[in-house]
Amino acid sequence: MDMMITNLQQQKQITEQLRREANLKRINVSQAIQDIIKYINEHQHEDCLLVGFSSQKSNPFKEKTSCMIL
Repeated sequence: MDMMITNLQQQKQITEQLRREANLKRINVSQAIQDIIKYINEHQHEDCLLVGFSSQKSNPFKEKTSCMIL
């Protein structure tokens, strides 16, 4: 009996999730691609992979210490 109740609860959760997903606003892929390209073009001056860092101190990926061989 407990297994049937657990199974019913799982099915209700799945149904609720599917209803939430069905209600999501969807757009065409072609529109999404245009929006992504527009966003990239507007923010490319902020991208450190394209323009680099203003100084080595602002680079969070710079190694903090160097390796020393004794």
